[in-house]
Amino acid sequence: MIRSTFAGFSTAQLAMAASQKSLDVVGQNIANMNTPGYTRQRLDLQSISPSGHSQWNSLYSTKVGQGVMMTSVSQIRDPFLDIQYRNQLTETGTADAMDTILSKIGEVFDETSRDSIRSALNNVVSQLENMSNANNAGQDTSDKLVRSAMEVLLNIFHDNAESVKDIETELIGRLEGTESQKIQSYLDKIVELNKAIKSSQVMGSPALELQDQRNSLIDELATYLPINISYKQVDVGGNTFVETLKITFKDSQGNEYVLVDDSEKAEITIGSDEGMPPLSISIKDAEGKEGDITDTLGDGVLKGYVDMLNKSGIYDGTDVKGIGYYGTYFDNFVDTFAKTLNKLNMDAGGGALFETSDGNAAFTAENIRISEGWMNGTVKIETTAQEGAGDTDNSSANDNVLKMIHALTTDKWKFTNADGAIVFEGNFFDAYDHLQNTQASERSSVSTILESRVTVLNQIANSKDSVSGVSLDEEVMNLMKYQQSYNAAARLMTTLDEALDTLINNTGVVGR
Repeated sequence: MIRSTFAGFSTAQLAMAASQKSLDVVGQNIANMNTPGYTRQRLDLQSISPSGHSQWNSLYSTKVGQGVMMTSVSQIRDPFLDIQYRNQLTETGTADAMDTILSKIGEVFDETSRDSIRSALNNVVSQLENMSNANNAGQDTSDKLVRSAMEVLLNIFHDNAESVKDIETELIGRLEGTESQKIQSYLDKIVELNKAIKSSQVMGSPALELQDQRNSLIDELATYLPINISYKQVDVGGNTFVETLKITFKDSQGNEYVLVDDSEKAEITIGSDEGMPPLSISIKDAEGKEGDITDTLGDGVLKGYVDMLNKSGIYDGTDVKGIGYYGTYFDNFVDTFAKTLNKLNMDAGGGALFETSDGNAAFTAENIRISEGWMNGTVKIETTAQEGAGDTDNSSANDNVLKMIHALTTDKWKFTNADGAIVFEGNFFDAYDHLQNTQASERSSVSTILESRVTVLNQIANSKDSVSGVSLDEEVMNLMKYQQSYNAAARLMTTLDEALDTLINNTGVVGR
């Protein structure tokens, strides 16, 4: 049985249309090969099966398909790689935030500058050693030189305290302002894109470029919080389906909050008490569920920043040496320093050398200052605790000064937390070295973790790009392939036309 005369033309026409549309998709890929977040597209094709079943079909008839059908234009993505990539973004965000803060803390206690605490302490000891000279002991000039050296040291204390406070203030301001706005902006834009994508899909457009924009925003959101993504196809009638998106966040205690549910979004609030730690983060999710997630973030940039702001290691029983650890340790260092020298001078019959500017009993790097008595000359460094009876060479005249030198350079002091646990034991020089070494060790550890996570992130990104990214070589090959298939389909149509011409014009003319 001879097939329908024009059936082959339909097959050729569909083949040409498919090749032409494939070339359009290749052109779109090439045009966007440098567009951030763009996902490679492809034309999905499906063969058209033969039709026309009949009871009169012959056992010897052979049927062939009726061409190709273009079903859709889709993105080439690997959902598993997307999940891996976003999880790694979250983990990298934690380490990056902590590394940034530890770097800033390191700059505060950096001893490469000439105005360092170690050099200032050395200068104090040097002036005390000059004062311990029997010829100079008790002289006003020596006392003033020691006081001047102390003022330099205290100024560095104040500068460091202010710098630590500035780090806290800057970070809190950033979280309450820029970072909070970013997170809410991501949620707002994702919701708006959800609406736009649904509208496009209702009209028959896949809205792939809008999906790329949404995926980029989801990636940005993943740096702040550990999130889970789910999609659902919804029938809106007329055999038309649209895709809805749901983004959830599960905290470290297993509580799940919905960040985005189609057109609904959560509200995340970041706040503090007058711009000072501790920082708090609360959420009202897309379904109205409320909760405080400050201590249950799990991972992400917010987790890293909050831990560095709110946690103080051994000083508050947590496992993270945040800004509070270094600030509290430094205050403990200053308090021990001031009370030690005050006690030695008062035990020798003199007055206090230091006092607090706010009236508190505890000294801090911020409130310590030279006592009013020492400033106006009514209090001086006592050179000895008692008269050197029978000492013709006045050998005990510098006894108290030597005790001060010994207290600063040799004596071991216990630096403890509020519960009395020893944080460090040693002299003042070693105690300050411990502060620097702790910061350096923590920074090195976090930097190593960050480097490792960035390496893994890049590996996943490369795998993801090999699937979803545009390869110019591959697109050029596709360009040639679809051009050849178009030419072949056109040649098929020409051949069919020639066959039809023969059938119409040359059949049955013999013998005329």
